[in-house]
Amino acid sequence: MPIVTKPKNVSGEHLVDYEEKVFEDVKAEPGEKALVTFHTVAFEGSIGFVNLLQATRLKRKGFETSILLYGPGVTLGVQRGFPTLGDEAFPGHQNFNKQITKFMEEGGKVYACRFALQALYGHGEGALIEGIKPINPLDVLDIILLHRKANAFILDTWTL
Repeated sequence: MPIVTKPKNVSGEHLVDYEEKVFEDVKAEPGEKALVTFHTVAFEGSIGFVNLLQATRLKRKGFETSILLYGPGVTLGVQRGFPTLGDEAFPGHQNFNKQITKFMEEGGKVYACRFALQALYGHGEGALIEGIKPINPLDVLDIILLHRKANAFILDTWTL
């Protein structure tokens, strides 16, 4: 049987070169826009949270950034908590709420489809995190088309 001679990893060690940046740090030109769409369920994988972080990063790079929550994506924008709204039942329980709130505090816009909110998930507009703008289901395609016409960067977030 082989013997492992490598010492165990120790907290504080670096296992990769985290300082090397291969590509230039791209910043938005004045007036450039970005749209990040979410058709994914909260807590059903990492993509929803990862792309909320990407949306925040796009905003900080100078893009006029919007988030679109539609279909199961509206689950990212509802208030949550246990035993009461706002309580964190376990570490990370409020990560979507906190990241969306931070994004809006930094000037980002968030939109949620009213159809998905009510017809699919049984929530009213009052369930949304403060600051999220509910939109007509017919606006879902139009916000995407408006961003396309503006030559915006569009990042689509999907899970099955």
